[in-house]
Amino acid sequence: MAKKIAEQLIDTLVESGVERIYAVTGDSLNEAVRKNHKIQWIHVRHEETGAYAAAAEAQLTGRIGCCAGSSGPGHVHLINGLYDAQRSGAPVIAIASTTPSGEFGTEYFQETNTIKLFNDCSYYNEVATTPGQFPRMLQSAIQTAITRKGVAVVGLPGDLAKASSVSADSSVKNYPAPPEVCPAEEDLAQLADLLNNHKRITLFCGIGCRGAHEEVIALSEKLNAPVVYTFKGKMEVQYENPYEVGMTGLLGMPSGYYSMHEAEVLLMLGTDFPYAAFLPDDIKIAQIDIKPERLGRRAKVDIGLCGDVKMSIQALLRMLNPKTDDTFLLKQLKRYEGVKKYLAAYTEDKGDINKIHPEYVMSEIDKLASDDAIFTVDTGMTCVWGARYLQATGKRHMLGSFNHGSMANALPQAIGAALAYSDRQVIALCGDGGLSMTLGDLETVVQYKLPIKIIVFNNRSLGMVKLEMEVDGLPDWQTNMLNPDFAQVAEAMGMTGFNVSDPEEVLTTLLNAFELDGPVLVNIMTDPNALAMPPKIEFGQMVGFAQSMYKLLINGRSQEVIDTINSNYKHIREVF
Repeated sequence: MAKKIAEQLIDTLVESGVERIYAVTGDSLNEAVRKNHKIQWIHVRHEETGAYAAAAEAQLTGRIGCCAGSSGPGHVHLINGLYDAQRSGAPVIAIASTTPSGEFGTEYFQETNTIKLFNDCSYYNEVATTPGQFPRMLQSAIQTAITRKGVAVVGLPGDLAKASSVSADSSVKNYPAPPEVCPAEEDLAQLADLLNNHKRITLFCGIGCRGAHEEVIALSEKLNAPVVYTFKGKMEVQYENPYEVGMTGLLGMPSGYYSMHEAEVLLMLGTDFPYAAFLPDDIKIAQIDIKPERLGRRAKVDIGLCGDVKMSIQALLRMLNPKTDDTFLLKQLKRYEGVKKYLAAYTEDKGDINKIHPEYVMSEIDKLASDDAIFTVDTGMTCVWGARYLQATGKRHMLGSFNHGSMANALPQAIGAALAYSDRQVIALCGDGGLSMTLGDLETVVQYKLPIKIIVFNNRSLGMVKLEMEVDGLPDWQTNMLNPDFAQVAEAMGMTGFNVSDPEEVLTTLLNAFELDGPVLVNIMTDPNALAMPPKIEFGQMVGFAQSMYKLLINGRSQEVIDTINSNYKHIREVF
C-alpha cells in the first residue's frame, strides 16, 4: 500500500534531521507522526509559541526546526514567530495545512491565502495541490531554509495530505552545504591599506563573528583596536577578550559608543546593526558580511566586502602591519573600567520591599547560572538588564527577539531550548507583560517535564513603553498592569512557584529554585521606576524626560516623580 502524503512528509522531515514538530493537536499530520517513532509531536498551547520554539531550536543547533498550523486560524497564529525566525536567520520549515483544494477561492470555512499570508516572512512559500508536486516542493522548501537560513512554508491542503504519495522526480535528500566565502585578494588589500594607514581603529562585531573568536582577538591585538559588539553578538565575542569595551546601541554602554565615535576607522564584522543613530558618520567605515545585500545599508561604508568573517580575517591578517601605539586602546579600556564600576554600583543597592532593583537580580542570576546556561530574554526592560549584566563564558547562549523586537518570546524560546538541550540549564527571563501573553504555555513546560527556571521581572508595568513615553515628554499612560500572582498561577499549572518581595530573599530563593529538579517560576517584585538610559543621552531626551516629570506633577502624581528620582538617582546625576 502506498504511503499517504502526510506520511511522506514526516519521513522526509526525519531524513532531514527534524526531531520534533511544534503544533496544536488537531491536524492530519497527527496520525503520521504517531506512526513514526523517530519524531516527536510537541503540543503547544498556542501556535506562536510553536514557531518561536522551533526557531530557538534551529538557532541553537543549526538544524532545521519545524512547526505546523492547522487550517486558517492555526497557521495564522504562526506568523509572529515566523517573522522572528526569518529575521534571526533561523532555518525553519512551517507546514500550513489548508482547506481542501477543491474549495480554494470560495471563501470556504477557515480559508486563507497562505501565499499572501507568508510571503513577507519567508524565502520559500508555496502550496501543493497534486501528489506529484508535493515531494519536489518539500525538498525545495527544506533546502531553501537550510541554505538561506530562514523560513520556508509549505501549504498542504487537507485532501492532499490523505492522498497516496508518488515517487519524486527530484532528490529525496537535502544538502546542508555551507559555502566558504572570502573576499578577493585585491579587495582585502584595499582594506589592509586603509587599516595600515590609520592609528585609531575600532572593531564592531555582530553574530556573524560566531566561530571566529580567535580571529577577532588576533585582529584586535594586531591593530591595538578596542572591540565593541552588538547584543546578539555578545556571547560570541565578549568572553576571554582583553580588548572588549562593551556594547553600543539602545541597550549599550558609553564605552562602546565612544570607542566607535572617537576612532578614525570602524571595521564592522558580521553585523547588520539597525540603529544608524549610534553609528558614526564622519569617519571611515569598512564592513565584512556573508550577505552582500547588507553591505552599506545601515552606514556610509567606504569599503564593503562579502565574506565569512573567520576566513576574511585569516586572509587579512597576513596583509597587516602590527601597530605599536596603544594609546587609543588604553583610553577606551580605561573608560570601560569606569562604566563597569558604574554598573556594579546598581547591583550593590538591592532596593526596597516590592521595589527590588532589577540590576541586582540579574547580576545574581549571572553569578548562579551554569557556565553553559541558555538564557532567553523577553523584549523590553528585561532585555536591558540581560544585555548589561549577563556575562559570556564561551559556552553560554542568549536568545531573544533581537531583530523582530516582539514581546513574549522568552518562554516559547526556552521550550525549544530545553527540548534541544535536555542536559543544559535553561533560564527564561520574562517580563510580566511578556509572560502574561503566553501564560497558557506554562502548561506545555509542565506537560513535557522541562526543567526551565522562569524568572519574572514583575514591575507591574510595560516598562520600556513607559520609558519611551517619558523621554518623548509624555506622562506614562495605560502602561500599568494588573497582574495575577504568577507564583500561584505556576502552582496551579503544576510547577513550583515562589514570590519574592524582599530584596534580602532574592539570593536564597534563586539558589533554591536553581537547585530544584523540574520547572520553577520565581516571581520577583522589581522596581517599576527603574530606568535604563542609553549610552549617549541627547539634549532632546533630557528635555523630554523633564517635561514628562513636570506633567506628572501638575496632574497630581508627585509621588511617582519622587519615586522615579529616588530609584534612579545615579542616572539622574549622570544626565544633569
